Amino acid sequence: MKKIAVYGVPGGWSSELLADTVKAETGFRCLVDPETVALDLEREEVWAHGQPLHELDAIIVKKAGPFYSPLLLDRLEILRYLKQRRGIPIFSDPEIILRVLDRSSCTVTLAAGGVPMPPTALTESVDEALDFLERYGRAVFKPIYSTKARGMLVVENGPDARARVEAFQEHNPFMYLQQMVKHPGKDLGVAFLGGEYLATYARAGNKDSWNTTTRSGGKYEPYEPGEEIIELAHEAQALFGLDFTSVDVVETPDGPKVFEVSAFGGFRGLRDANGIDAAKLYVDYVLGRIGR
Repeated sequence: MKKIAVYGVPGGWSSELLADTVKAETGFRCLVDPETVALDLEREEVWAHGQPLHELDAIIVKKAGPFYSPLLLDRLEILRYLKQRRGIPIFSDPEIILRVLDRSSCTVTLAAGGVPMPPTALTESVDEALDFLERYGRAVFKPIYSTKARGMLVVENGPDARARVEAFQEHNPFMYLQQMVKHPGKDLGVAFLGGEYLATYARAGNKDSWNTTTRSGGKYEPYEPGEEIIELAHEAQALFGLDFTSVDVVETPDGPKVFEVSAFGGFRGLRDANGIDAAKLYVDYVLGRIGR
């Protein structure tokens, strides 16, 4: 029996689903709450609620916490130790997740790789941010660590722009802003497993919100992308090498653009829009990698 743990959020839909799927395939169930993990460097051991993680056959990372924050980086460092020092196979590699979880790091990697994105700027200067805003006309200010548009602020160039940008910077000293682009009311999640294309789902927004996230009332829909979108998303995810991911793509008048590469991918979008059991596919993939 292979002992594969799921690193995720107890009570979280995708984490519980993945843990159940592992049990169905192996007979072993262990959902690791990141808050309970302890690293003993002297003994070179890692524990969680009495479970020795250093004795596992593999770990699948579904979530590092219910919300994105710098705290997640420290949690991933413990997983990095498990992989590098104790040789535990971890999917996806925590060192790669670290590069994606930080919005700045993800964006810089995409831009350096030549992946087209909406006009984007990074700065700690309010004056510089206002100069960018004057050029963009309207921009989304994004926290470095966030999902589903949490903490994001839409700012239009105008007389109240400085006050709004200064208020945003109080909680986000390092500012990330991106021009709002015209799109057909939806954006796309292009999913990959082991670097191979799986399927695409759309997040269709409602008229009451500027963003398309399900948290703001968006709905998942099936979508058949053209080759240009699939190739663009494939190029974006290949820069990182995550085992399971989805690439956020938006269609604009200037062609498709990439928003970001997801650290953990979207099980629910694939299920609701495409009828795909991503958890089963992922577990089979991991078992194939480590040997049944």
